[in-house]
Amino acid sequence: MVLNNPQATYEALSNLRSGDHFQWYVIPLLIFVIYIYANEYEKGNYRAIAGGLALYMVHWLVEIVNGLIQYFSGHALWTVPTGTSFSIMVGVGIEISLMFSVAGIIACKMMPGDPGQKVLGINNRLFYTFLNAALASVIEIFLVRTPVFVWVYPWWGALPVFLTVYIPFFAAACYGHDWSTGKQKLFIGTLGLVNIVALIIFGAVLGWI
Repeated sequence: MVLNNPQATYEALSNLRSGDHFQWYVIPLLIFVIYIYANEYEKGNYRAIAGGLALYMVHWLVEIVNGLIQYFSGHALWTVPTGTSFSIMVGVGIEISLMFSVAGIIACKMMPGDPGQKVLGINNRLFYTFLNAALASVIEIFLVRTPVFVWVYPWWGALPVFLTVYIPFFAAACYGHDWSTGKQKLFIGTLGLVNIVALIIFGAVLGWI
């Protein structure tokens, strides 16, 4: 199979979890993320926090799967070969991960308070799931025109990203916002545990991702 940019995989792996490119701007970005969550907590906006964490857990699962695809096939679906201050895994840098840590909160705050309200004749939770997924996919179209983000396989593009990555991301946030507290804790806690175990086994122990 002819790949778009197989060299990007090797470049991404060469920078994996290296501190050589670290930049101080990561620290204020982290502080901003903490502030956003602290601010929502202070306001008692626990549903937005749950939506933010739900999306973030899906984000980590998707990146772990992408890392495993790289290990077993030789190439990930997407890579971050350059431009990041710290490469966490083959397809995600610290900046992307911090962005997704608050993307769910932003999506939740865009939605009307009434889960049953319609937008353009569509349930607003479904509308904002698709809207945010589409916006994120369009941003990726721009990113792959730069050196910092690469779709490696020719069949992987905006539509597969929209369907398999961003719809699950924003569905977790938009619908997770309305779940009962128990269901929110179960989803976030279970997926968080799965991610931690996968990172330990496939990352720290086996060195696959």
